Amino acid sequence: MAIHPQAGQLASHELLVNLPELMSAYYLKKPCVTTHPDERVSFGTSGHRGSALLTGFNENHILAIVQAIAEYRQSQNIFGPLYLGKDTHALSEAAFQTTMSVLTANGVRVRVQLNGGYTPTPVISHAVLTHNKTQSDTSDGIVITPSHNPPEDGGIKYNSSKGGPADKDITDWVAKRANALLENNLQGVKRFSLEEVEASGLIEPFDYINHYVNDLENVIDMKAIADKKIRIGVDPMGGSGIQYWEPIAKKYGLDITVVNKEVDPTFRFVPRDKDGRIRMDCSSPYSMQGLLKLKDDFDIAVGNDPDYDRHGIVCAGFGLMNPNAYLAVAIEYLSQHRKQWPQDIQFGKTLVSSGMIDRVVAGLGRKLCEVPVGFKWYVEGLYEGTMAFGGEESAGASFLRKDASVWTTDKDGFIMALLAAEILAVTGKDPQTLYEAQVAKYGKPFYKRIDVAASSAQKALLGALDAKDVMQTELAGEAITSVLTHAPGNDAAIGGLKVSTENGWFAARPSGTENVYKIYLESFVSEAHLAELESEAKSLVDSVLGG
Repeated sequence: MAIHPQAGQLASHELLVNLPELMSAYYLKKPCVTTHPDERVSFGTSGHRGSALLTGFNENHILAIVQAIAEYRQSQNIFGPLYLGKDTHALSEAAFQTTMSVLTANGVRVRVQLNGGYTPTPVISHAVLTHNKTQSDTSDGIVITPSHNPPEDGGIKYNSSKGGPADKDITDWVAKRANALLENNLQGVKRFSLEEVEASGLIEPFDYINHYVNDLENVIDMKAIADKKIRIGVDPMGGSGIQYWEPIAKKYGLDITVVNKEVDPTFRFVPRDKDGRIRMDCSSPYSMQGLLKLKDDFDIAVGNDPDYDRHGIVCAGFGLMNPNAYLAVAIEYLSQHRKQWPQDIQFGKTLVSSGMIDRVVAGLGRKLCEVPVGFKWYVEGLYEGTMAFGGEESAGASFLRKDASVWTTDKDGFIMALLAAEILAVTGKDPQTLYEAQVAKYGKPFYKRIDVAASSAQKALLGALDAKDVMQTELAGEAITSVLTHAPGNDAAIGGLKVSTENGWFAARPSGTENVYKIYLESFVSEAHLAELESEAKSLVDSVLGG
């Protein structure tokens, strides 16, 4: 994809989302799930997402989804409070109110941020887990967010009683029930008016901020950061964690500067991404231009997406780290500095994350667990304490507490950001410097992700591939060593395939939201070898798709 000429620049006023039009569409547009399949409820790797303008995320969707969740939790005897959070997207507030109206009508106690405000994804996970550890009733959670998606999008995800994204069996059940409710004109949906919600006594204010902030010292070495006076710059990117950084700095005596305190649902202060759209992607050097201009003012600078489940790490004198590179450094550091973690504990990566992680974990003599795309595959391991760390190539990760018990089972942008400061404080070297040492030891990877146009039929075919469908024996001049359609860490279908050689690999999987398939590529040889991999990967996928 060509880089847009205005990538990294602020959008002009006429390009900003029209908020009155967007909010009107949320209430007025009605999905027709029988004639428009793209308007059905569909849970991707992290919830149901879409734009109200395209009838992909509207009031009827939320009414049906939340009713389905209420019925599911009742069927599972989940009668504790539901922890509800929202991010700063415009549609999140509307969906938040709709969600409360359905939950209270179903008799569900709902815990919301004290005095209003926003609640990040990892904070909901943390609250659910700590509740279920200390209370006799069982809780779960909902987060209203489309993550880093553009301002016109909305999203909703259900977090199970294990704190993290609900597994496929649960989301399939919820989606099926929600679509049935939509097909039946929402008959069976219970809903309170605003007055009934307020009179229900079921809305319980909860101090999410202090509950989370006061526990951080049990997962991050906050004293080391304070003692070394690490200067931390933070760009919340207009996201839900904006009110958390000052309490963190105050409680632990940290030198934190929030460089942008604006919250605006148009996200007009976020530079345009590589395709020219506003996208709050803290792993994109284009979206992070505001913070990158200030990189030398701090020892470590960090950015997060609107629901704070992603992280962007900026090192002074260098700039924005590649997400894969930071995952590799974080794993090596944690394995060496969390003395209470068992030696046989696993470190998780997705199939499309860098092979550098494989080499680092092997070099440490530790166990690697490779899973499909989606953080839900880490929930069980983090919850049970059999997995120390779970990370995604898209700049999301979480890890265990110092005592090897669960912290969150959803991605946590706060702790990944603070870990970068801890690494610098403890080792005297920033994460980029440590990554360069890994490159010197294990080789330099060249990594790329591209989108290729594909029809719905081709996407379905790609998602159902079998290893025997690949007839080739060589890729980019090397013998193919493995063809995977299931993840080696848990034998779950990856919804595509991954083909590897000794010094390179590619993975192809269909997009859940666009008519494209995604190709991830990596070479440990050269940029030229990466280009050869790309060309042959496209040809190989075309051949198995009948192109």
